[in-house]
Amino acid sequence: MSASSTPRGVAGLEPVANPTRRDAVINEIKRGIVLGTIRPGGRLTESSLSEALRVSRPTVREALNRIAQEGLLVQQPYRGLRVAELDTREILDVAHVRVALDMQAMTEVLADETGAKMEAIRRAWEEYRPLAVNQDPMVQHESHVAFHRRIWEAAGNTFLMSLWPTTEAHITICLAHDQAARHDPERALRVHRELMEAFETGDLDTVHAALVAHTVDSAEQLIALIEQRESGA
Repeated sequence: MSASSTPRGVAGLEPVANPTRRDAVINEIKRGIVLGTIRPGGRLTESSLSEALRVSRPTVREALNRIAQEGLLVQQPYRGLRVAELDTREILDVAHVRVALDMQAMTEVLADETGAKMEAIRRAWEEYRPLAVNQDPMVQHESHVAFHRRIWEAAGNTFLMSLWPTTEAHITICLAHDQAARHDPERALRVHRELMEAFETGDLDTVHAALVAHTVDSAEQLIALIEQRESGA
């Protein structure tokens, strides 16, 4: 195909090989959000995505509906379908709520006298470690999210898990901001190692302090970077 005949679409997206696979479209859109080629607040249309991904508009529509159900996309009056965005206040709000939810999960994990729940988190950590520094940023993102999801899964709290899809969407948007402000896989691995070391103490006060440092302090650092970037400093 000549340069003049290359389809115009959303920059940064790759054509999906199998146009019948809705999940492939979902994954490619999520990749764009995580990598920042589709920015928070960015408008998405069936026509542009269909052209960029070389799939049918009904397939794109199904994919967008699914992503919207997860909370990554929002329908805004007169603005269409856009990637959800969080302002700096909301980023901090999400961080504080996540600490409370993570603390509930770890309370239940550490209350398990058999140790099976904590062992599940250890397995999650061992799986996460090599993937945290993978060359593919999407692998880094997915392994990061999976590690936190498995903490909740280990707790065995069904209500917590019912909240996970919305929580994951918020984490993804925060990580998209983080990706743009400071892409640092080594830092991500280090802060998760510190979190895991706190879990291993079995002390809830230590765990809480580590969760605050991991989530709230990190959010505050991210906000400072965002404000610095926006001010052009």
